Amino acid sequence: MKKFLIKIVPYFVAVLIVFAILGSYADGNTDDNYMHFAVKKPQNIILGDSRGSQGVVPGILKNKLSADFDNFSLNIVQSPYGQVYFKALKRKLDPETKNGIFILTVGPWNLSLNKSIKSEKDFPEVHSPLNDMYLYDRSPNYEYLLKHYTRSWFKIYTERADAGRSNSFLHDDGWMEITIDMNADSVAARTRVKEMDYINLANTVELSPARLKAFNEIINYLRTKGSVYIVRIPTSKSLTIIENKKYPHFSKLLKDIGHKQNVKVFDFSKNYADYDYTDGNHMYKESSKKLTAQIADSIIMSRSK
Repeated sequence: MKKFLIKIVPYFVAVLIVFAILGSYADGNTDDNYMHFAVKKPQNIILGDSRGSQGVVPGILKNKLSADFDNFSLNIVQSPYGQVYFKALKRKLDPETKNGIFILTVGPWNLSLNKSIKSEKDFPEVHSPLNDMYLYDRSPNYEYLLKHYTRSWFKIYTERADAGRSNSFLHDDGWMEITIDMNADSVAARTRVKEMDYINLANTVELSPARLKAFNEIINYLRTKGSVYIVRIPTSKSLTIIENKKYPHFSKLLKDIGHKQNVKVFDFSKNYADYDYTDGNHMYKESSKKLTAQIADSIIMSRSK
């Protein structure tokens, strides 16, 4: 047995070395979440779901506000507002933060919950990497790869960004850049699918007191570390109609939260015609840059008052 172990140890070590090397190539092509766990902890942060991850561009904020930002938005399943997201935020944010800028992108869906769910242990985000990750600033982040990368590690190398960026590329600053056919017929087809998704979603969810409570707790926490801004990102006309039919008073709810918390609310939802969308729900990247510049300008103006 001892001789057998002595013989296999070199092979075992060799395999570990190979995996360590392959993991070192992980980047924004690896998957839609990896880079959120492989950069230094930020002091200025963007929160939200996929609307936020695609719709707010940290580089634009940096140019206008002279500060580095990290977009820590994932998607509606993995990062709705709740205790899982709150826990992850506290692990993600630089603990030395004192004068941060925090942009909380919010829509009714990431404050909602399926009506059949009664216990927080059944919330969908319990399966999110945000719920079991401890290391948020390691590169390479082997904890993430071991827990959440399910494909062959050789693909990390063969599909690395240096070999060509994927159509969904997660930048180091957390911006999810989507490159997609914007032909009018293609956009219309994707939008029709998304409309049906949200019509069905509207029939199954309601605003969640637990999510609203967590949203307010996150605001309270971040207010001790800097300035908080609530942003409602617009969607296409058809998606806006669905949203407003289900939640006609949502903008007022945000305004009331802002008033109670003494934070600014920037609601762009009525300006939906000013932007282009890849599928009705998510902004096209050029419109994302336009919106982000408007968010930055709104922050600058609010500071001058």
